[in-house]
Amino acid sequence: MRYAAIDVGSNAVRLLIAEIIENNGSVSFKKNTLIRVPVRLGDDAFLAKNLSDRKTDDLVKSLVAFRNLMDVYRVSDYMACGTSAMREAQNGAEVVQRIKDQANIDLQIVHGEAEAKIIYASHAELNIDKTKNYLYIDVGGGSTELSLFSNGELVASQSFNLGTIRILDNQDRDETWNEMKDFIREHTRAYKNIFGIGTGGNINKLYRLSQEKDGVPMSYVKLRALYNYLNSFSLKDRINVLGLNQDRADVIIPACEIYLTVLKCANIKTIYVPTVGMVDGIIQTLIEKNNLTRS
Repeated sequence: MRYAAIDVGSNAVRLLIAEIIENNGSVSFKKNTLIRVPVRLGDDAFLAKNLSDRKTDDLVKSLVAFRNLMDVYRVSDYMACGTSAMREAQNGAEVVQRIKDQANIDLQIVHGEAEAKIIYASHAELNIDKTKNYLYIDVGGGSTELSLFSNGELVASQSFNLGTIRILDNQDRDETWNEMKDFIREHTRAYKNIFGIGTGGNINKLYRLSQEKDGVPMSYVKLRALYNYLNSFSLKDRINVLGLNQDRADVIIPACEIYLTVLKCANIKTIYVPTVGMVDGIIQTLIEKNNLTRS
């Protein structure tokens, strides 16, 4: 049995097809196919507040291809989510209808809190000490989701209109930065020794660049050093010398700035990077939904 997850993000559109594994009553999944298309809807959504015909065409073509792959893989269930850029585009409902008509995919535009819930569902199988305190940090193209957990319980969660594409397009606002800092200070001051857990394509790439062993957290000091190192190169050299993809080489700098700001504000010394994201959370959400349905 296979499930599919589609994440229509502000920087890229992703498809994950996963094999569902049932073993002695427990259900897990193994990644089969992961495809990423850098459509970058945020450039339109955050500046013009609308998705242009060109961006919409690119998005629809990508989702038609995803639908064909899902059919070939005989996917039995799927979920497609649009996040920050789709939330902000005034013609979002029209685009959703066109996707339904041409790609036969039902795209849900999810609000920030629902997005955070899906992202953190991806950690269901993480081997972490639930007696400790964790701040989950997901940085996307259009928004940053923060959730504080203590003793395995959710203490506070909020989504902020602060993301890598917004910063590159000069659409981030001082008020939003301050709002995020106030949220962090208010909800973390009562806890000592908070650990970070970072998700998103940029922190995954930063973790690989750090050359840490799998499962070993990355220190704030190492992340700061990586940021200074990457920032010492021009955009062109980050692509040609460091070998970063063009659509990663620009956003990785503002992503670093967000992660470093959050970690410093929360006085977090280390961050775990489980290399999961929205699509993993969608698959986990489908597993939970279908298990509940069966029971």
